Amino acid sequence: MQLPDEVVDDVRKRLHRVAGQVHGIERMLDEGRECRDVVAQISAATKALEQAGFRLVAAGLTYCLESPEEAEADGYPIDAVQKMFMKLA
Repeated sequence: MQLPDEVVDDVRKRLHRVAGQVHGIERMLDEGRECRDVVAQISAATKALEQAGFRLVAAGLTYCLESPEEAEADGYPIDAVQKMFMKLA
């Protein structure tokens, strides 16, 4: 399945932000920050990463609904995309 450029750009931006968050978490650990603060940042990074995944799955679902025969031929029948969604849920 070919992802639209705007989806790829959006996911790349999200992943770049997550990478920044992870580096920030490492700095927090190096600085000896409070456990609750570090855990809060880990939670935020986790949610941001999940959102990137959901963005990809949403694009896949859209593709499956708009072009079901082509999606199936590409190896993305609707049930396969639903399974990807459930992995993130």
